[in-house]
Amino acid sequence: MKDIRVARPSVAASDEKTQIRLSDLMNENDLSSNRVQYTPEIEKTYVHQVYDAIAPHFSSTRFAKWPKVASFLDSLPQGSLVLDAGCGNGKYLGFNPNCFFIGCDISSPLIGICTERGHEALVADAVNLPYKSVFGDAAISIAVLHHLSTESRRRKAIEELVRVVRKGGLVLITVWAVEHEDQGLLSKWTPLSHKYLDEWIGPGSPRVRSPRSLNLESIPESKEKGPRESCKVSRESLGARLDKTMKINDQENSYNDDRCTENQQEYFVPWHLPYHRAEINGASACAVANGLARKDDKKGAVVYKRYYHVFSEGELERLVSGMSNTIIVDHFSDKSNWCIILEKTQ
Repeated sequence: MKDIRVARPSVAASDEKTQIRLSDLMNENDLSSNRVQYTPEIEKTYVHQVYDAIAPHFSSTRFAKWPKVASFLDSLPQGSLVLDAGCGNGKYLGFNPNCFFIGCDISSPLIGICTERGHEALVADAVNLPYKSVFGDAAISIAVLHHLSTESRRRKAIEELVRVVRKGGLVLITVWAVEHEDQGLLSKWTPLSHKYLDEWIGPGSPRVRSPRSLNLESIPESKEKGPRESCKVSRESLGARLDKTMKINDQENSYNDDRCTENQQEYFVPWHLPYHRAEINGASACAVANGLARKDDKKGAVVYKRYYHVFSEGELERLVSGMSNTIIVDHFSDKSNWCIILEKTQ
């Protein structure tokens, strides 16, 4: 494998130490036409901001390696460069010591955790990966695409994964399945109203990504902050924005059974941040005050809502069907996830 330089501490592969300079990953020609990011408001508010806020607690729960993902990574040839798009806390980075890994994620706090662990990682958007075309030998996207809110964005993320690997390179994608093994779990999720869906996927939905209007700091696990220190937006201003944007039922538990049809795929999935892991006087209090989270005293937790589009059987395959430069080499179900392995053909 050709020598590649690295800015941060290198990752050992076999007995050889190689360095990769992250600035070398950027191809100005590839990026120039895609500098403006179009991110629907629902992703900014109920994906990006939520994961930024819960990053330390989320990371503490993400350590087990999924067997099928582990098997895929173990099968790669020695010296392979693996790109992990949506790497979270980096639990798969460096999994195969005979390969090189580079991760990226939209959440800066999660990338901070990766770098603290010595991994090569950078902040980036899954629909606009900051790598040269034909750069990696393999790519993975584990539990990421279900956070993208439109079909075009989900397809674009797949196209990006294929773009950045060489001819013959493999791509593994996993997503949550609507055909969940525990159907009772779905009853605990909040389905999005059809009215909101119609407005949200309309022509005016994608918006130019601007600096986040609400900056929720990642919640520390021990140090207390002063009251509402991290609260950047008043209840009234954020509430007005959400009222205009969301148009969902304020009574989360008031959905009737006839609204949760068999075709329902859009949900808010709760994340329970235990009180003992949250500094109630700071970022959590700000989130509660601004309607991005709520307190559940019975469970002793601050509850955040995360957006999910859960995939139906065959949906991943349909997204790939129009791509001329890739073939499906395997597809399977794994513990309430749909999974697919692609090979780039040209």
